[in-house]
Amino acid sequence: MARVPAAAQLGIRRASGTLARYYRSLRPHPSAELVPQPHPWLRALGMVAVVLLGAWLGLLIVGNVRVPVGPMNTTMTLRPSLAGGTKINVSPLGALELDSHKAPVRLDVNVDQLDPDRAQALVDHPERISGLQEEIAHDVEHGTVDLAVRSGVAVVAGATALGLAVYRRPRRALAAGGLALTLLAASGATAWATWNPKSVLEPRFSGLLSSAPSVVGNARSIVTEFNVYQEELARLVTNVTKLYDVTSTLPAYDPDPTTIRVLHVSDIHLNPASWKIIASLVEQYKINVIVDSGDTMDHGTAAENGFLDPISDLGAPYVWVRGNHDSRATQRYLEGLKNVHVLDDGKAVSVAGLRFAGIGDPQFTPDRSVEPGGERAEELAGARLAAALTDQKAAGTPVDIAIAHEPTAARGTDGAVPLVLAGHLHHEGTEIMKYGTRLRIEGSTGGSGLRAVEHKYPAPIEASVLYLDRDTRRLQAWDEIKLGGLGQTTAEVSRHLAEENQPDTGPSPDTSPPTSTPPGSSTSTPSRPGAPPASSAP
Repeated sequence: MARVPAAAQLGIRRASGTLARYYRSLRPHPSAELVPQPHPWLRALGMVAVVLLGAWLGLLIVGNVRVPVGPMNTTMTLRPSLAGGTKINVSPLGALELDSHKAPVRLDVNVDQLDPDRAQALVDHPERISGLQEEIAHDVEHGTVDLAVRSGVAVVAGATALGLAVYRRPRRALAAGGLALTLLAASGATAWATWNPKSVLEPRFSGLLSSAPSVVGNARSIVTEFNVYQEELARLVTNVTKLYDVTSTLPAYDPDPTTIRVLHVSDIHLNPASWKIIASLVEQYKINVIVDSGDTMDHGTAAENGFLDPISDLGAPYVWVRGNHDSRATQRYLEGLKNVHVLDDGKAVSVAGLRFAGIGDPQFTPDRSVEPGGERAEELAGARLAAALTDQKAAGTPVDIAIAHEPTAARGTDGAVPLVLAGHLHHEGTEIMKYGTRLRIEGSTGGSGLRAVEHKYPAPIEASVLYLDRDTRRLQAWDEIKLGGLGQTTAEVSRHLAEENQPDTGPSPDTSPPTSTPPGSSTSTPSRPGAPPASSAP
């Protein structure tokens, strides 16, 4: 038998030892079997929590930049957010909020102070104002780039530091920092992809700024002069400079002379504070006509009638329909007040250059002796109103705005009128119905009245200012006004444009001026699907 060389024997022993150590390494250590290992998804969830918390702490500590914007000193900051958007804080005047993007980060711009030297330079050299907007646009762009870089450093440093403190392993800490940077980059890409340059046309004002909606212009100029608003933040910051220049004396609203302004209120429910609020809005917005879509009362008793007396002194004509908390006695009392137009059973009236028609609510909730009609009663009321609208159109006097208290009744007018107003739900809403009619539902202008004390948080006081073109009598834009309820002192105004009036949008088919039909002539107008014929009106 051949003898194995000693060198070969040594190599075999070494290889065997290596294999033995390898297989032993595959067996868990006895002590390790006693320690439960976390599930992989729990480890992943823990890593995500560390990354998010670390990134947030990093942004709080170092994630902001101080940027001179025109004559002002500002601080720009990124903040975690579920809705995204941009918020411009103008202390002490309030804030402006823009739905500028949809991403888990929000851009906060704090206007810290007005630099006296730069502001004085503008006063001494007024020719510089013409280039101020371009200068501000450049400053904002430069600040945004700096903010992006600083925020990237902040989230990586914060997540890495917290990861090192939690895991005590450099590799895990670096993984946390890398994941934080990836999340920030993804958020930035989402913000860029969802960026809405027209958000400046529909801002929300809060604080003292809510009493100065002219900070972004009136409804008519927004539609016809969109080039003025191309600079978004620059335009707003420029106007904020003007606001600081007059401090607490805010600029009065300057309505366009070609615009008819309608104040829509609803569901006052015996709140006496509502009359002062309405009178103030009439004066500030130069309101041409007030529309009340019902539930002005709470029980509809004769004892409540004196509550209605201030309507005659509000400073504008008052168009009213009965709600389910308003009695027939309430309606008769209002019919005797000056400057009040009560609409029922499809009655139409022309006020302030607009033609209105409305119907009272078929139900009266406080009277328990009356069997409520439910949805069917509201649907029949809507059908009667639609029939009256059809009759008016056939007579050559088309209605511009229909009014009903309950949205179910209002929906029955779809296709028969451009705009219908309603209330009842105690919260605002807007929808374009199937056949093109826009339904505007108003919240409670009385903050739900005396019921406000029944809940933990009081309901807000809501109203809307509608802007209609004087020539076409079609809705151009509207401002939603929301005031804090009982015991609160907040205020917010949100600007909205009708879709057909968005910049770069062609004219809507129904925006042409309505034409009257001479007596004896015939018309060929497509009927609204499902609408009752004119002869079926009661």
